[in-house]
Amino acid sequence: MTVACSGNGGSSDGEGSQVEPELAQTSDPLILKARDLFKVIPLNTPKIDGVVSTPELVELGKTLFFEPRLSATHSISCASCHNPGLAGADNSPFSAGFHGARGGRNSPTVLNAVFNFTQFWDGRAKDLIEQAGGPLVNPVEMASPKAHVTEQLLALPGYTTLFAAAFPGQKEPVTLQNAQIAIAAFEATLTTPNAPFDKYLRGEATALDGSQKAGLSLFIDKGCAACHGGTNLGGTMYQKFGVTGDPGPIYRPVNDKGRGGVTGNAAEDYFFKVPTLRNIELTAPYFHTGSEPDLKKTIDVMAKVQMGQTLSATEIDQIAAFLGSLTGDQPKVTVPKLPASDAKSPAPDK
Repeated sequence: MTVACSGNGGSSDGEGSQVEPELAQTSDPLILKARDLFKVIPLNTPKIDGVVSTPELVELGKTLFFEPRLSATHSISCASCHNPGLAGADNSPFSAGFHGARGGRNSPTVLNAVFNFTQFWDGRAKDLIEQAGGPLVNPVEMASPKAHVTEQLLALPGYTTLFAAAFPGQKEPVTLQNAQIAIAAFEATLTTPNAPFDKYLRGEATALDGSQKAGLSLFIDKGCAACHGGTNLGGTMYQKFGVTGDPGPIYRPVNDKGRGGVTGNAAEDYFFKVPTLRNIELTAPYFHTGSEPDLKKTIDVMAKVQMGQTLSATEIDQIAAFLGSLTGDQPKVTVPKLPASDAKSPAPDK
C-alpha cells in the first residue's frame, strides 16, 4: 500500500512519500544506527493513494466502523474486533464473529495499519480499502452478503445524508465500495505518534532509559530489525514463521499455510506478514494464533525459531523494555451517534 503525508522534512519508508517530523542533528551512535533502520511515525494523518480525505469522509468512516448493523446479526462492528480502547485489537486469541463463531487467526491491531504494505496476516488484501470489505462479507465474521450491505445502509435514512456529504457529486453514493473507502479513511487516522522511541529517533537521547537502550542495541545486533524495521517495526515483508526451528503446533498449526494458502505456492507455506511491534505491550496475545499471552515468552520463542538463538533472562528483559518504548499516543476516538433504524429497516438474522 502506498501512503503519502504532508509535513516538515522528508524521508521515505519504501512504501511511498511518507513524510516524517524533522530529525534533530545528533552524534549519538545508537540514534544514528537506529535511524538507518527505523522511521518516525508522522504527526499528521497519512493519506491513502487515490483517496481525497475530508472531515465528512472520515466521519462517515468512523460511523461505519462502529456500525453493528453492517453485520448479519446487527451485533458485530469493525470496532468489536479492533477496539480503539484496546490498542486497535480485542485482547482475545480469536475474535467472536457470526453467532459466536471464532476465526482461526488473532485479529491484528488496526492502529498504524496504514503503514503496512499489505493487510491481513496472509496479505490477501492489498490495502485498507480492500481490507475493509473482507470482514463485512466473511461468513465467520460479520456475514453480510455484499448486496445486503448496501441494502442495509439505504434502509437507514441517516446514512443517505452522510454518504452524500462524503461523496459530493455522486448520483448514488451509497455503495459497498464507498463504504470501504470511508472506513479506510477513518482507519488511516488511527496512528500512534510520539512514542518514547519516536522521540529518541528525533534526537531526544533521554527519551529511552538505560535498559531500553540496551534492548534496542540487542534488537538490532541479534537480527530482530532485519524483519521488524521501518515505520511500523514490521509490516513491510513476509517471513516464514520457523526459519531456524519448528515453533510447534500450538504456535504454528500445520493446517494454516499462511501466504502459501493464498498463492498456492508451497514455497510460501507458513509465511506471514511480519506484524507491527508498535504498541506491542498493549496487544496481547501474540502470534497469528493468539496462543501466547506473555510478551517475554514471545521474545524467547522468536529468538529460537527465527534466529536460532537462546537469549538470557537479562537480554529478554532488556528487549521487552525496548518494546515498551514503542507505545505511542493512543487515538482519541469519540464513539459516534449512529443513524436510527425505522420500520423499513431490515431485521437482523436470528
